[in-house]
Amino acid sequence: MNLIEVDRLSKTFLTREKEPGFLGSLRSTLRPRNRETAAVRSISFAVEAGQRLAFIGPNGAGKSTTIKMLVGILYPTSGQASVLGKTPWSQRQALAREIGVVFGQKSQLWYHLPPHDSFDLLGRIFGLKPSETRARTRQLVELFEIARHMETPVRKLSLGERMRCEIAASLLHRPKAVFLDEPTIGLDVVIKQRIRDLILTLNRTEGLTLFLTSHDAGDMEALCSRALVINHGEIIFDGRVSALKRDYIKTKTISLKLRQTWEGFEMPGVSVLKHKGYGVKLEVSTDRAPIDRVIAAVLDRYTVADLSVDDPPMEEVISAIYAEPASAEGRSPRTPSPSTGEGRDGGE
Repeated sequence: MNLIEVDRLSKTFLTREKEPGFLGSLRSTLRPRNRETAAVRSISFAVEAGQRLAFIGPNGAGKSTTIKMLVGILYPTSGQASVLGKTPWSQRQALAREIGVVFGQKSQLWYHLPPHDSFDLLGRIFGLKPSETRARTRQLVELFEIARHMETPVRKLSLGERMRCEIAASLLHRPKAVFLDEPTIGLDVVIKQRIRDLILTLNRTEGLTLFLTSHDAGDMEALCSRALVINHGEIIFDGRVSALKRDYIKTKTISLKLRQTWEGFEMPGVSVLKHKGYGVKLEVSTDRAPIDRVIAAVLDRYTVADLSVDDPPMEEVISAIYAEPASAEGRSPRTPSPSTGEGRDGGE
């Protein structure tokens, strides 16, 4: 069963053009001219119940605009969408009782109050009985390990502590789907992994459907089975995360901090991007040199104080998708592949 259905959804914004200088400003005021900017261009897709979907792309690609239409914050310019059988922008209040939403840069918790007070307020907003709110709060506090933060004003919490409280609050009313817009932005590696583990637990135990946007390829890899890539308001890839990684993410970078002087390193598929003092950055072509073998070879030769492995920027991945030649059947690289069966969590 499809929990989300989107059919040729578009959103265009009007922005007033301003001319420079005093006279230009006067003309702009007396004879205003508007410019149309297409944020989302006739996109179509469906998401099954219980699916974990990564909705990715560069800044300005249309990700947040799409989410805001799907949760009823924005009206579309054209097209249709259904979330849990409801039209988001005309049935927003009813839909809000069945979904959870977290925007990484905006808080639903009251800034000067402790999270416990916000949880009580949200329980009333969602029409939960006080006993239901208390029971669900206890469950989420234990799951997210936030007991010691519940009586601390939100303004005094660290970013990682606040985001755990934010995600827990979005799940208070047992939503069937949760929309997470950059939920791990600015968080350290340990907190990111903790949040990912918690989301996966809820997906398994409660059948939670996940709609995630993130610039962190690690979020996509750890949480999602299916990826939609959007750029300039158009969907340019729809398929399994494993296929996206296999076909387009073919290089990784290894950043090293050594305890000795760099004396060089040679291995097929590995090149040195830069080195200075005890710091080195390597680029690895993963189809020629498995990343674990490269790390093992480096550790065998050097004493390493610190090491990190990173995927290429999402902009490079999208450029690679655009650069893909049309298939033998003549399908344009911009045309999303069929989603039927590709994005199901059990299909990998």
